[in-house]
Amino acid sequence: MNHGKVAVAEKFDPDDERLAAALKALAHPARLRIVDVLAARGTCICGEIVEVLPLAQATVSQHLKILKEAGLLQGAIEGPRSCYCLDAAALSDLRRALDDRLGRLEAGCCIRMKPQAETTP
Repeated sequence: MNHGKVAVAEKFDPDDERLAAALKALAHPARLRIVDVLAARGTCICGEIVEVLPLAQATVSQHLKILKEAGLLQGAIEGPRSCYCLDAAALSDLRRALDDRLGRLEAGCCIRMKPQAETTP
């Protein structure tokens, strides 16, 4: 008897998995700062991102790797340096998926009832 539980062999919806991966990648203050810096520059950044973060080069590289693996960044290795920029299409897809999800969640919220005023006989 399953009693409403999802079987282990079942997979989650691929769209849900992509959304969760992107949100997980953004769920760190350093990675939020990285995408803010990339957005503010509006162009690919090679190496100098370390200069604006209070983190070691290895730590920044790890955060960039996580963002790239989630599909939020485009990157290329140019000699000894890696260059990164935001992936506009991926961010547009993320915005749309998150807007859709939040809209469905909001529509499913119960309306909070106002307490009725007590009346004295």
